[in-house]
Amino acid sequence: MKLAKSLLFFSLAALPLAAADVPRKSPEYAAQTPAGGQLLLSQYKGKVVCLAFMYTTCPHCQALARQLSTLQAEYGPKGFQALGVAFDPGANRLVTDFIKQNNVTFPVGYSEREPPLSYLGLGPDARFSIPQIVFIDKKGMIRQQSIPLNDEKTGTEANLRNMIQTLLAEPGGAAPAAAKKKTTTSTAVAEKKRS
Repeated sequence: MKLAKSLLFFSLAALPLAAADVPRKSPEYAAQTPAGGQLLLSQYKGKVVCLAFMYTTCPHCQALARQLSTLQAEYGPKGFQALGVAFDPGANRLVTDFIKQNNVTFPVGYSEREPPLSYLGLGPDARFSIPQIVFIDKKGMIRQQSIPLNDEKTGTEANLRNMIQTLLAEPGGAAPAAAKKKTTTSTAVAEKKRS
């Protein structure tokens, strides 16, 4: 009986260490922006999104922000969007300097601690490493998520590039507005010729 209780304790203690199941539908996520607006995940529907939950004071998060800025410049025109959410204590005061000091070229908002943990599928007392990275495909499905503790793979340049390239190559998502307009115009011209 004592062995069974010990096994149950260790299996329950390990629960927070497991990453949430992927793929799964991404819920909406909202963060505040330094300018006083809202950063909504749904604004980027149809794009490949890398959502990074970070601390402004974390050297690994700062390095990731610089790396994502480089990738945003390279892959942004192809449909990639990097987003950041700072959720360390005082992030509301620190995020503007974080953006400036790291030359961040993508939207970064801030949030309290609980919303990112809930989005990641972690409990309020969960232990986790930062940054936490989530890749969302064009159809709004979470396709990759950091494991909570000591994830040395997800934030590597090789993995970031691989995920971006893989997800950009997949069909789906909303067509760009210009392409939709062109298709509509072409269809109208073709129908007019038939009349």
